[in-house]
This record gives sequence, structure tokens and C-alpha cells, in this order.
Amino acid sequence: MIPGLLIVGTDTGVGKSSVAVSIIRSLVADGRRVGALKPVATGASLWGMSLYSEDADRMRSALGADVPLHRINPLLYAKPLAPSVAARMELRPLYVAELNRIVREALDWWSERVDLIIVEGIGGILCPLTETTTAADLAVKIDFPLIVVARRALGTLNHTLLTIEAARARDLRLAGIVLNSAEPEPEGLAEGTNAMELACRLPGVAILAEVHYGEEETLGTQINAVDWFKMARRSRML
Repeated sequence: MIPGLLIVGTDTGVGKSSVAVSIIRSLVADGRRVGALKPVATGASLWGMSLYSEDADRMRSALGADVPLHRINPLLYAKPLAPSVAARMELRPLYVAELNRIVREALDWWSERVDLIIVEGIGGILCPLTETTTAADLAVKIDFPLIVVARRALGTLNHTLLTIEAARARDLRLAGIVLNSAEPEPEGLAEGTNAMELACRLPGVAILAEVHYGEEETLGTQINAVDWFKMARRSRML
């Protein structure tokens, strides 16, 4: 099984996709053969008569390769809801056995073609995913090191500490944290002190980058300075 990284968020709308895209671009620019996987997406957009995920399409563009979109995003639902709820509303409930099979097939397909894979989760780490499991359960199954994306704003200390606590309770490997300004925010005290406070409260967990609003697509020199390939590890369980 190829090594990989799993991008998770402290909440929805924190900029996981932008961070995933930026990491993919950095790896491609470094000459790496990179795969991309967003196993489940909701809130699909309409293109002609078909639904597609804008986030998955951005990941495909970052790869710079003509990859079928379903290889990046195999499960897609129309409603902008937690996957378990969106699937149930479409009268096709999502069960853990089906999800595990689809993810395994996706990873097997990419394994023959790339050196590592960037996987993007959905919502926060405890977002309901199947009828009986959450995004955290999929993280355990895949077991790639986590890149935790958090808002660079007031309130992120609580959300980030809860996310790290949930990850550690499941023995998940932590690669580090990216603080991301997904929306325009005034530069206040919280934005200026979050990184330092998290570093104090989470010894051993790296703050990999602080991204200001408008830098999402490149993450500046910070993202290019990180050796993402070195951080990637093989799955211990899948």
C-alpha cells in the first residue's frame, strides 16, 4: 500500500480542500507522482445533467493529469449535509462495509500509479459518515498521518484541542496542524496568538503553516518548505 497523508478539519468550511490542493501542487512541483482521493463529498454541483464535486475537480487540476473524477471522488451526494444524512435522503443509506470496500478499491487503483496519495476527509473528525460510523472511524481504517486544518480565528483553540484529543484517543498519527484563514478576518489578538498557544498546549505537534486569507492556493513559502513526502506513511491497518 502506498504511503499517504489524510487532511482532516476541526469543522466544516475550514479550508481542507484548499490545503489539500496546495499540498498536491507542492508535491507535483517537487517531481513527485501524487494521487488524490476525496472518498465522500456532499453538496454536489451540477454540470449539464451530471453532479460533480468542485473540491475533487480542484484536486484533479492540481494533479495536472487527466484522471477520471470518480477515481478522486467515488461517493457523491447532492445535499450539503453530513454524508449519512445526505445518503439517507437519497434513499441509498451508506453502510460501513460499502464505504470500506470503495476506499480500498480506490487506494488499490492509485497504488499502481503514484508514489503517495493525499486523502481529504469531510467535515470535522466526528462528522457522521455512514449509518454507524464517523469520519474518525475512516481515519482509523485508512490510518495515514493526519494534517489537521483549523481556522485561524477566535474559537480555534477549543476546536483544535478537541480534534487532537479525539485523534489521540484513537491512536491516530499526527503530522501537524495548518492554521488557515478560509474567510476574510480582521487581524486580531486571536489570530496573532493561536499558533503560540497551540504549540504550548500540544507539545510534539508541529504547527506546519499559518495561512492568511487569499494565500490558500499556494500557502506561500511555508507550505513549500515542508517535506510532505517524508511525513507520509503507509497504512498500518487497511
